[in-house]
Amino acid sequence: DGKQARRTGTSSPLGELFDHGCDSVSTVFVALSACIAVQLGYYPTWMFFQCFCAMTLFYCAHWQSYVSGSLKFGKIDVTEAQFTIMGIHLISAIFGPEVWRTEILRISTLSNLVAGIFYAGYIYVFLQFCKVFASGGIGKNGSTIAGTSVLSPIIPFSLVVVPAFIIYRKSAENVYETHPALYILAFGMVAAKVTNRLVVSNWYFFN
Repeated sequence: DGKQARRTGTSSPLGELFDHGCDSVSTVFVALSACIAVQLGYYPTWMFFQCFCAMTLFYCAHWQSYVSGSLKFGKIDVTEAQFTIMGIHLISAIFGPEVWRTEILRISTLSNLVAGIFYAGYIYVFLQFCKVFASGGIGKNGSTIAGTSVLSPIIPFSLVVVPAFIIYRKSAENVYETHPALYILAFGMVAAKVTNRLVVSNWYFFN
C-alpha cells in the first residue's frame, strides 16, 4: 500500500508499479463483476461503457500524475467507488441478482438507476482531471514531468479504446454480444498494460 510505504520510508518506483499494476488488472475484474452483479448483461451497451469508463478513469488518474507530479484524489474517488461496489455485491448476495431487475416508478429498472449514478460519478471525476490538464504540468512551459505535452498520453490509450469501440459496433460476427465478458477482459488487459507503461513513465520524476 502506498500510504504504508511512505509511512515506513520504503516507497519506491518498483513498489508503485507492483501496487498500481495489480490495481490496473483488478479494475477490469471489479468493474465487470459489478456490471454482472446488477444484471447489466441484459443491456450490453451500458455494460460496455461502464467497464471502459472505469478503465479510462484509472488511466486518467495516472495521466494527471504524469502531468502534476503527484497522484491526487478528490472528495469522491476510488474509496467511495469501492464501498459502493461492495454494497452492490452484498445486495446481490442477500436478495439475489434478480432484485436489480425491479422497476422504479415504471420508468426504469434498479440496475439502470445504479448505472446512471455511476455515470454521474464518472463525469464528476473526469471533470476534476480536466481541471488538472487545463492548468498545465509542472514541467517546463507547462509540460509533463518528462517535458512532453500534457495531451500526449491520450494517444496510446486511444489506440486501445477506439478499436474496442469500432469492433463492438461493426463486428459482423457480433463478437461483443456473443462473448461480452471475454471481450471486456481481453481489451481490459491491453488497457492495463498501457496504464502500467504510463506508471513507468512517471519514474522520470524519481530521477
